[in-house]
Amino acid sequence: PCVGAGAMGQTPPSPMTTLLEADRLSKSFGTVRAVDGVSFRVAPGEIYGLLGPNGAGKTTTLSMICGLLQPDGGQVLLDGISFHADPQRARRMLGVVPQEIALYEELSARENLVFWGRLGGLGGATARRRAEELLAALQLADRADDAVRTYSGGMKRRVNLGAALLHRPRLLLLDEPTVGIDPQARASVLEFIRSQAAAGTAILYTTHYLEEAEAFCRRIGIIDQGRLLAEGTLHELQQRVGGDHVYTLEGSWEGARPEDWPGFLSRFRVLQHSARQLMVASTAPRDPAACLQDLLALPVRVENAALKRPSLNDLFLQLTGRQLRE
Repeated sequence: PCVGAGAMGQTPPSPMTTLLEADRLSKSFGTVRAVDGVSFRVAPGEIYGLLGPNGAGKTTTLSMICGLLQPDGGQVLLDGISFHADPQRARRMLGVVPQEIALYEELSARENLVFWGRLGGLGGATARRRAEELLAALQLADRADDAVRTYSGGMKRRVNLGAALLHRPRLLLLDEPTVGIDPQARASVLEFIRSQAAAGTAILYTTHYLEEAEAFCRRIGIIDQGRLLAEGTLHELQQRVGGDHVYTLEGSWEGARPEDWPGFLSRFRVLQHSARQLMVASTAPRDPAACLQDLLALPVRVENAALKRPSLNDLFLQLTGRQLRE
């Protein structure tokens, strides 16, 4: 990994401070526009979630931010200074945890951490001291001298995370760090990441797990096909869908035309319309009972009706016409 640091709970960042600014980043591979004008900011102590399906452009965006890829357009600013104005300074500020585990399987966890610390510019004594600190914090001290090849997937993920923290970076880039690990290991990794944010580290976190983004990130950017489609807190994004409630109606909706129903589109916004399901949100704050009464009076027999709080998947569905995990 690009090595790099900082430590729970999440301290809301000051609205006046920005550590990372991605400014209109674009990248193409041949005729494929992988990232198309993506802009966002991350503040110290903030966990910013970049949420999107596989192939949405998340990893390409991170690769441009850490200098592995040169943007075709736009720029990366760290503390207000362009990455490419002083790449060495920028890299010292960064810690990167790649999606693929980047460890030497025959070495122990301690040996891996010391190696990555030395590669990141730490002296031998400092690298060894930091390795011991991180092994304890990551709850790996009792297995520190075992070869990494004997570790579970969750333990390898923790060592991979530690490798990025040795030189105490101010910005931590995490590319799907919980892929392929069990729920207990995931909870451990997420708790440790929270501790880094609480200590003031800015964190950019890519994921396709809705529940992680909803519970874990202070602000969320939704990306698909290289474009940032929406951004905000969970509450702000829910308001874009329909406030507090989304209504799902099951029945025979094939051939139904909501636009022809008098006054319907002034009261409801259609999120999804398929042969067996109609999903809508109210266009204005209304009593859910009144909304359900209107919906049950539609000229199509409703076989089942349900209401729920809108999720990020509902917003993705509204923005793209498909489920996040399709």
